[in-house]
Amino acid sequence: MKLAPGSKFRYLKHTADAKFQAFGDTLELAFANAAAALVSLMWNPAEVSAAIRHPVRVSGKDEQQLLLAYLEEVLFLFESRGFLLHAAEGVRIEHTAKGYELEAVFVGDARRTGIEIFGDVKAVTYNDMKVRSRGRPMVQVVVDM
Repeated sequence: MKLAPGSKFRYLKHTADAKFQAFGDTLELAFANAAAALVSLMWNPAEVSAAIRHPVRVSGKDEQQLLLAYLEEVLFLFESRGFLLHAAEGVRIEHTAKGYELEAVFVGDARRTGIEIFGDVKAVTYNDMKVRSRGRPMVQVVVDM
């Protein structure tokens, strides 16, 4: 399957759950686009205003654990606070002596009538997860629906 120039993410065939790849000129942009792909399985982020800003800070021993923690934060904010993500901004990844740290700002709004929730992502998994930081950065994720 050929990817259109400038594409931020694409969904792949998967037998039971959902699988996607997200891309960016940097690994940080690939992570931001992965958040967009994740929420696009549940709601249309273009319909969500940018009224609330949630600073996010997660860490992981490697890039895969970092990606899982980052995407799980999107699900946690939705489940615990009714926060609907519009976009992830200012994603910054730093390699430290203990692994990786990520800081970002999730921009969105509180859940309200008028925004359709059409999917339910239960969890992000390590199944077939990939993080490529060389060349054109790409992340691949399978989520439990």
